Amino acid sequence: MSRSTGGYHHGNLQAALEDAALDLLETTSAAKISLREVARRAGVSHNAPYHHFGDRAALLRALGVRGMAALLAAQEEAVAAADGPVERVRALGLAYVRYAAAHPQAFALVFDPDYCAAGSPSAEMSPLIARNEDLLGGEVEALVREPGYEGRDPVALSAALWSTVHGMAQLVTLGHLPLEAAEPALDALVQ
Repeated sequence: MSRSTGGYHHGNLQAALEDAALDLLETTSAAKISLREVARRAGVSHNAPYHHFGDRAALLRALGVRGMAALLAAQEEAVAAADGPVERVRALGLAYVRYAAAHPQAFALVFDPDYCAAGSPSAEMSPLIARNEDLLGGEVEALVREPGYEGRDPVALSAALWSTVHGMAQLVTLGHLPLEAAEPALDALVQ
């Protein structure tokens, strides 16, 4: 998610501000990001972010949407590259954990209830959440048709898999579990 921080020169100022903020998010928690620092990084006046975001919370909501889009894209790419239902579910989970490990602050922001309240996501976040749920649900539907998985409730299995993988991602981002443990853990989960 690295962005150019050479300063804003032309084009879409809102995107340039979001890029500068995403750069900051790679090394700084969302709680420590200021609009003034984002403006400085983008090479614009300290008032420029207010023309596009109104306040810091609006910027962080936009970053959460971009983080969710990146998380979803990582999972979709991983699933597309895998063969077979078991392998696709495993790839989806591993992509989720790897994204979290590579971008812990963006990952945390995606699930921060101050910027993405469960049950009432923004108009921009809602379709991304739906696509993510459809991706997991579709892969689990295929999985429960496989020998050894048949008869399992796909809704319950989806919830169990997401909960487990999300918990694993949290443990990895917090340093309680090494990233290298994710792959064998996912193998143990879905094999």
